[in-house]
Amino acid sequence: MTRLLYYPGCSMSGTARGYASSLAAVAGPLGLDLHEVPDWNCCGASEYFSIGPLQGYALIARNLALAEREEGLDRTVVAPCSQCFVNLAKTARYLHTDPAFAGRVNDALAAGGLSCTPGAVDVRHLFEVIVHDVGMDTIRARVTHPLRGLRVAPYLGCLVTRPDSGERWREKEHPHAFDQMLEALGAEVVDYPPRTDCCGGHLSQISPSMGLEMLRRLLDAAARLDVDVIATLCPMCQMNVDLYQSEVNRRFRTRYHVPILFFTQLLGLAFGADAAALGIGSEVVSARAALAKIGVEVPEPEAPEPVAAGARPRKPRPGRGPELPMPRMPDPEEAEE
Repeated sequence: MTRLLYYPGCSMSGTARGYASSLAAVAGPLGLDLHEVPDWNCCGASEYFSIGPLQGYALIARNLALAEREEGLDRTVVAPCSQCFVNLAKTARYLHTDPAFAGRVNDALAAGGLSCTPGAVDVRHLFEVIVHDVGMDTIRARVTHPLRGLRVAPYLGCLVTRPDSGERWREKEHPHAFDQMLEALGAEVVDYPPRTDCCGGHLSQISPSMGLEMLRRLLDAAARLDVDVIATLCPMCQMNVDLYQSEVNRRFRTRYHVPILFFTQLLGLAFGADAAALGIGSEVVSARAALAKIGVEVPEPEAPEPVAAGARPRKPRPGRGPELPMPRMPDPEEAEE
């Protein structure tokens, strides 16, 4: 077993719970022993930097300092979330290449009794660790239920292979490692042109006309290729394409129905794990019909708990109700309709 430090990030206990549960199911068969960084804090996504660069990088560097203190483990921090990976890796690189910057960050960390040694910790994305360290031969050897007949589009998103400061990827714009992994699982992999395109991030909330158009392009490519599911490795990508798919259909008068699953969920299915144990069934766009093609039964969504007389009904969890749970900026185009 390879013992690695694990930085889950906030989404793994929220919108990406299926990612977390499926990773827990496949880590052992893949030979990964993941140890969570103690007392980690949010990577801040892009919000930390609106406060100030030093504050943002210091908060991110705190996680690296905590990881550095852990003994008996490989000094590699594995991040499953693409945004977390980029923030941690970028911070680690700046600390290593800019001594003056590292000094200012360590001055800030000293207030909490911490310090960060430049170059002491390596940051890697979970997907890259599985591709390069675990390898395709090990993945093939663990497959007991091949995904034959399932047409899958590999969607990496824009952050994993670019920027690539560690030079881990030979092909940055059109990498094929994801295709090879899915093929090792027995899936029918389609050549998906927007595999490294951006999902729009928060644009679906702050600029719906732009954000939803970006999502439409991803869905249109998948629909034209007649895919059964889109596989992704980024919580933001999964949430955006899944949660806002109905909004795309409403705005563009389309009828897309493309389930978005995490690559670890497909790994788990191919390894023989139960769909419910992998968190499948919690997505907004149901994968039930798609996975029925390969004999996988997806559990029905849980029925809401009955409300006692006189009690206030609970608010639906994000993605469960008829309305999208996130705030949206006013859209000029909608006002004109």
